[in-house]
Amino acid sequence: MTRRFTRAFTTIATSAALVLTGGVAAQAAATTATPTTATPTAAAPTHFTGTLSDGATWVADKPAVWNGVLVLYSHGFGTLSPSDAPNPDTQAALLGAGYALVGSSYSGPSLWALASATDDQFAALAAAKRVIGHPRQVLALGTSMGGLISAQEAERAKGRIDGALTTCGLLGGGVNLNNYQLDGEHAIAQLLADDPDIQLVDYADGAQAQAAISALSGAVTAGQQTATGRARIALAAALMQVPDWISGDTPPTSAAEQESQEAAWLPPMLSFTISGRPSIEQSAGGNASWNVGVDYAKLIKKSDKYRQIRTLYKAAGLNLDADLRTLTRTADIAPDPTALRNLTATSTVTGRITVPELTLHTISDQLAPVTYENLYRDQVNRAGRGHLLRQAFTQSIGHCNFTPSEIVGALNVVHTRVSSGHWPSTTARSLTRAANATGVGTSSFIEYHPATFVNARSYTWHHHPSRR
Repeated sequence: MTRRFTRAFTTIATSAALVLTGGVAAQAAATTATPTTATPTAAAPTHFTGTLSDGATWVADKPAVWNGVLVLYSHGFGTLSPSDAPNPDTQAALLGAGYALVGSSYSGPSLWALASATDDQFAALAAAKRVIGHPRQVLALGTSMGGLISAQEAERAKGRIDGALTTCGLLGGGVNLNNYQLDGEHAIAQLLADDPDIQLVDYADGAQAQAAISALSGAVTAGQQTATGRARIALAAALMQVPDWISGDTPPTSAAEQESQEAAWLPPMLSFTISGRPSIEQSAGGNASWNVGVDYAKLIKKSDKYRQIRTLYKAAGLNLDADLRTLTRTADIAPDPTALRNLTATSTVTGRITVPELTLHTISDQLAPVTYENLYRDQVNRAGRGHLLRQAFTQSIGHCNFTPSEIVGALNVVHTRVSSGHWPSTTARSLTRAANATGVGTSSFIEYHPATFVNARSYTWHHHPSRR
């Protein structure tokens, strides 16, 4: 029985963080470290708080019976408050399994706190060790943007962490994140909107972003009423990596039903992703995404949704090639070169992991496309580190929609890998057994092979002027 999506984007936490190469690390010393206990009972965990010298804060919890493993948790986009677990239920399950926990707030100032996040995390780890005690192992755990942070920590471990569990991670990095969203928004603007000149980048404030959300979401809602509109929505959805499963026990199989569920995803996706773009542009110092030079016909033919799109275009009597030529001809958005350099430096991964890493993804993720996993696996393999990576998937709907048993069971597998020096089985059946053994709930691991992430671009840019 699959787990349905019952939380309306509750764990929305978007993107990533690779610290600037050669950047100055945040000082590890905590200026304060205050232990408290949740209740006076002997079995209660001890709670610690502290402040780093750059102003970031951290929290930590140590269970009454500690297994000697400290989990460095990286939270996602949307807050600069510290947390040491994805949610209270998972926190309780991790502490119940004997794990101590620590996580920092990130010093920001943008919610896309990528330039500081990894250094803040390692500084919080050093501070927590002073009050918790020296661990036998340190395991990184991250969700969404924090999943990119944990992947970066796996590249920059240097003896500070021993393994990583990266969940619902933005493993394509910030540049690819902005570009795939731009591709889909460009298609909606050009093929569905009344006015194609919707501002898609360079937002001066939230009001400009809100105007784009309204225009693009309205175009999708109106387009869904006609066969022509539905065909073009399917094209835009494929470019924007929109999942085709939002309701029901299993993913739909017909082209029409897939498009219907993609159309249901699009308005809330547009609302979240466009409202987040100003934070990314603030962090990077300008727009770092582009579509100048993109051949949309070549791009879409690599998509696993190409057959679905062709079916709907044929049913609508539309010329797909003509629409793709329109998208290519009107693609005129270029990045600010400095912003692109900044976002590349802070918000991407190389695949050169130095410790074992297990990644975990729901197969229907509206904010961190599951196709990122395919891109990331190729990066790690090209870097010659494939033996350190394993990937797992759950048949679930929604961003970061994992049960406590899935998180604790997967973390136990990473713990075993670090302890033994060899990966235990990471098949869906084995991971289900590991989750069941936690005694804290159900799981929905499946064998799955993600499709190609089609929107990847080289980070090298040759300047081309833009009118937007």
